[in-house]
Amino acid sequence: MTELPRRIHIIGSTGSGKTYLAKRLSKQLDIPYYELDKVMWSSSVEMAGKNSPEIRDKLLNEIIVKESWIVEGVYYKWLADSFNLADKIIFLTPNTFVRDLRIMNRFIKQRIGIEKSNYRQTLKGLVEMIKWNHGFEAERKKEILEILKPYDYKLAIIKNNNELINDSNSQ
Repeated sequence: MTELPRRIHIIGSTGSGKTYLAKRLSKQLDIPYYELDKVMWSSSVEMAGKNSPEIRDKLLNEIIVKESWIVEGVYYKWLADSFNLADKIIFLTPNTFVRDLRIMNRFIKQRIGIEKSNYRQTLKGLVEMIKWNHGFEAERKKEILEILKPYDYKLAIIKNNNELINDSNSQ
């Protein structure tokens, strides 16, 4: 029997299913998950904005020195340590328009209060998020694949996160 990974890094565009997959795997594998948005962005009102690289890196290190973890986020440029320490890297790559629908669905749920939001949802923000989503495919996806080349042996590129969830249920 193959040993299940205990340190998992999930990456993908907005609306790719990173948080959904992280929560499911966290529950199935009994491993805590962490949103990299909470590492990147300050939660203090007076400092609303990005954490300094020093604070961000310190927060990340506090997570990845642990025996087991799942981290999820769209970030990649400052995550070499996480990629190095991960047993498994999952790159979620669903169709752009599937992600658009998920982004719009999340926007509606958060606006009407069904789902909690980490930031204030605006129509302008929704439009920017969809633009960013389309730019991800054209620009950032290639960059991420290049950065992940050294980790090819532990990389899974998944178009539909249910493939992975179903695989882990059968083990």
